[in-house]
Amino acid sequence: MTQDTLVWSSQLLVASPERAPRLPGDKITLPQSALEQLLAAAPLQAVPSGSPRVLTASFDPFNPHTFAAETRARQEIEQRQQQLPHPLTFRIVNPQNGRFIYAGIREFSADENEVALSTLLRESLDIKEEAFSSEYGATQDPGHPQTEAEPSGRTGPLVTVHARQLPKGTYVRLRPLESGYDPDDWKALLERYLRDNFTTLTTGELLTVPGTRNESFRFLVDKVFPEGEAICVVDTDLEVDIVALSEEQARETLQKRLEKTSRAPGTTSGSSIGGILSIGEEVNAQILPGEYVDYELRDWDRNEIIQIELTTDDPDVSLFVSPLSTRQRNRPRTDVHVLGDLSSQSPKGFELRPTNVILEGAEALYISVHTIPTSNEPSDAQQCSPSRYHLRITAKSTNAPVDHDEVAEPHEPGDVQCKNCQQWVPERTLVLHENFCLRNNIFCSECCNVFQKRSPAWQGHWHCPHDSGYGNDASSKDKHDDIFHQTYKCSDCAEEFEGLPALAQHRTTDCPGKLILCQFCHLLVPQRGDSDPDFRDPEVMLSGLTPHELVDGGRTTECHLCNKIIRLRDMNTHLRHHDLERLSRPAPRICLNMNCGRTLNKAGKESIGLCSFCYGPLYVDTHDPEGKALRRRIERRYLSQMMTGCGKSWCQNEYCKTGKQKAASDSNSAAMSVAEIMKITRPLVDALNLQPNSSNTAPLYLCVDETSQHRRNLAELIAAESAGESNKSYDLPWCIAGAEATGGSLEKTREWLSKWAPTRGE
Repeated sequence: MTQDTLVWSSQLLVASPERAPRLPGDKITLPQSALEQLLAAAPLQAVPSGSPRVLTASFDPFNPHTFAAETRARQEIEQRQQQLPHPLTFRIVNPQNGRFIYAGIREFSADENEVALSTLLRESLDIKEEAFSSEYGATQDPGHPQTEAEPSGRTGPLVTVHARQLPKGTYVRLRPLESGYDPDDWKALLERYLRDNFTTLTTGELLTVPGTRNESFRFLVDKVFPEGEAICVVDTDLEVDIVALSEEQARETLQKRLEKTSRAPGTTSGSSIGGILSIGEEVNAQILPGEYVDYELRDWDRNEIIQIELTTDDPDVSLFVSPLSTRQRNRPRTDVHVLGDLSSQSPKGFELRPTNVILEGAEALYISVHTIPTSNEPSDAQQCSPSRYHLRITAKSTNAPVDHDEVAEPHEPGDVQCKNCQQWVPERTLVLHENFCLRNNIFCSECCNVFQKRSPAWQGHWHCPHDSGYGNDASSKDKHDDIFHQTYKCSDCAEEFEGLPALAQHRTTDCPGKLILCQFCHLLVPQRGDSDPDFRDPEVMLSGLTPHELVDGGRTTECHLCNKIIRLRDMNTHLRHHDLERLSRPAPRICLNMNCGRTLNKAGKESIGLCSFCYGPLYVDTHDPEGKALRRRIERRYLSQMMTGCGKSWCQNEYCKTGKQKAASDSNSAAMSVAEIMKITRPLVDALNLQPNSSNTAPLYLCVDETSQHRRNLAELIAAESAGESNKSYDLPWCIAGAEATGGSLEKTREWLSKWAPTRGE
């Protein structure tokens, strides 16, 4: 047991099962006051400022000063605040019998002075339903007197809840309570069950793991490591060992596994092994009665038509197809599938066009072959031989011609069609044929089939009065009635439906228990919980979300761009507004000094196009309405640069002696005369537009500081390297604005551009 840094305990009343929410696994809910007490008892810890909250007073990503200040604040600030350990675990003790168990917290939403326990926790603490009285105190446990901690008018069992930190578990030994468990059955189920429902495992605890076919596996937690009363199973690599409860149970389990292995998938007497298929692949396989062979189609051309065809001699073989998407996660089965062919005809199959709604958002296609069991007795099932089938998946272009005309039966000229059997016979023999045909054959007007009058097929021929189904024997009629006209109950919501197709449609559409991949919590959850709104709720219908996603999307988070608090379900719309703002924002104005890496600000000279750093050395407090004095100062600046240089080692100005000498390939750089310099710089000065009420657009070439030169080089580098990428090509003004806002960091500049700058093609 680790040393506790959080000390807290409280005696609370157990909420009745009728009033408490349905909690999974080892989860509990505590009142809001418990959270306040836990925070008060939590130790102080130093937490680095990785929070995305804004720390500066006024943050604007396009203002380099506030952006840099925000960056420095996030890098330097450290806060000391009270941190609760993660995860929070508790030791719950029943004072009536001394039993205890460990649990994890679900939320702090229970009523004051109450704690809600899951069914597993109540059973482990031996808290019976008879111990709960009515809400108004109609009865009371005689061995449990009224205490001050209990709210008036409500009685029931008390438990003591202690905050206890558990070590991360590395090993657990489970003992099954029944024989015959197969590792293929429980290992994956156990991993998912523990991950979704448990925070702790307590020695001596009983786990009931639900299976996939209305079955369950029961295990006893026999031993844990590190040794102690319990371990934490969150954020840890847990080794699970399954050991038989006794030698007799181990022998029974081994015998059952050997019997199952002889008929395991892939053997000569067992079903075939499914797998991943591709377009154009053909499979010859076999299947035992009552079993499924699962296939998966992952890659196909989304613009082509998919044809799935199954051929078999066994009328009991069925074909099912379901997509794998965020809204459909189950493999197809008789009671849960999107497309199903349960008829007795062969071949069976489906044609899926690109416009089919079931392909929308499909990551893959699940294909399952199933055989209806002939008997529920294991002895009979073991004597059945597998049924063989041929599965083929093909694709064709949507532009391929479609032949809607039925192929007429070929006949010779002069042939006539018999009105009884619909066959074509020569006209000269029609009388003889009709005499024989009417005495021996009979035509069914409903299915247009011809039978011999005394054949078993005609004697057993039937048509369903409720639909278009038909067959030729009693077994096919029983199968039809069992599939289409028997009442089935949904295992998730207990609603009743007539026929397997109706049940399958319910379980893949509006069943509350249908599993979906929530786009907000990214977990496999039922699409509607007990406290979620109904499917007919207007907000659910308008949002296009499932009831679970509507509630889960109500949680808030901070936008990584503007740091505003946004609901998860509104985040996509909020980010689209950011994207529209990014595309509509005009390009920043940059300094016209070709060596400067700054944008224009109010302190500069916008009419000339220079930032405050470049215009500062040229500023003189004199009246110069026509800009003649400014023009002379710029000319003298050029002369000074060309004659003596700036002397800065980082200078790359081609109109500066220092920068020119650094860029020259050789050391031969003869001094230039004043006339030669004037000849070079005069066009630059004459091109300047310094008239009143006008804006200059001519470039300047003035020496700058090292920071500005570095930002300019960085911006030109990013603009040049992104020029070849159509989706990541940025104009130079945006690159300069990004380098200025991020302080000249290459990675941060690229990140800034991806968030705030439009590309050249947008």
